[in-house]
Amino acid sequence: MTDYTRPLRLAMVGGGQDAFIGAVHRHAAALDGRYVLVAGALSSTPQRSKASGAALGLSPERSYGTWQELLDGEKGREDGAEVISIVTPNHLHFPVALAAVQAGFHVICDKPLVPKLKEAQELQAAVKQAGTAFAVTYNYSGYPMVRQAREMVRGGELGQIRKVIVEYHQGWLATEQTGKQAEWRTDPARSGPAGALGDIGTHAEQLATFVSGLTLEEVAAELTAFVPGRRLDDDASMLLRFEGGAKGVLTVSQIEIGRENDLRLSIFGTKGSLSWRQEDPNHLLYDGLDRPRQILTRGGPGTGGAASAMTRLPAGHPEAFIEAFANIYRAVADDLAARERGEGINPDYPTIRAGVQGVEFMTRVLESAAANGSWVSFKGRD
Repeated sequence: MTDYTRPLRLAMVGGGQDAFIGAVHRHAAALDGRYVLVAGALSSTPQRSKASGAALGLSPERSYGTWQELLDGEKGREDGAEVISIVTPNHLHFPVALAAVQAGFHVICDKPLVPKLKEAQELQAAVKQAGTAFAVTYNYSGYPMVRQAREMVRGGELGQIRKVIVEYHQGWLATEQTGKQAEWRTDPARSGPAGALGDIGTHAEQLATFVSGLTLEEVAAELTAFVPGRRLDDDASMLLRFEGGAKGVLTVSQIEIGRENDLRLSIFGTKGSLSWRQEDPNHLLYDGLDRPRQILTRGGPGTGGAASAMTRLPAGHPEAFIEAFANIYRAVADDLAARERGEGINPDYPTIRAGVQGVEFMTRVLESAAANGSWVSFKGRD
């Protein structure tokens, strides 16, 4: 029997030299002392992978040249990795995750889960069969004031939800860019069929449904590649219809000069509204019907248990991006410890189900855009 009260042994696939998100994952995993990095297959070539492992202090025998070698090597060790963190370009998520799950590893995978819906469904079935934990790092769900917003919606403080507006705007791809991060994200062979839609649009969709609790029913979308020669979308606009009658607007762009990481969510109900911005993450605006506006502060008065559980620092001490990732890593560790104690499975993080939902969202948006913005249903389609 595995002892999940000690730090979990973590292996990473991807995230080596010049990889932004790999470093974020490693910092997040280390923040609460719940993981120790023991192995890695960190780059696309064996030479770079081993060099990246050496730079991180991994032992030569556990700095693997390929992800297949990593899974084989760690599965055969008494002190082998228990959790695999996947931070590769999108096209490798499916083969690595499927093999890891089938080998009995728990998995933490960057988003989007996979490029294709059939792959997502196959992976979900494999997770169910294996009974392993599987998290998708929709990290914005780990922000304390996002949890506060969700708790307020669940508590009925907004009444019946009428409208959801979510925007995710960046400007870093406003021109033709070179470099590792831009190259793979604009390459259909590595990114999949979606550009900005997959990179940040899936974040926007997950944030909107996570906080509102609503289920998407239909979408009408337009995708654009503004930069000449770009093969994937760098801008997207869509209308949403939710079950129960609520409406939504979702826009994402990576060509808006001057925008950095401008993710915004507003939810409007019959009794009030909430607004949150990722670039001002420690505040949540609440407007109750015929009441003065409230600005709730992370760690401050008026916040509930959901936000407190995600909060590490007192109010006034900025807390944000890496800590939100760390909240997901910590929640996976908590889940595994609860399973060890026989307390059942009650994950407080985005699971494989959220990942599949994100892939279906991409799929339906692409279908709508290909049909000149026609409404496409989320029900009864493969």
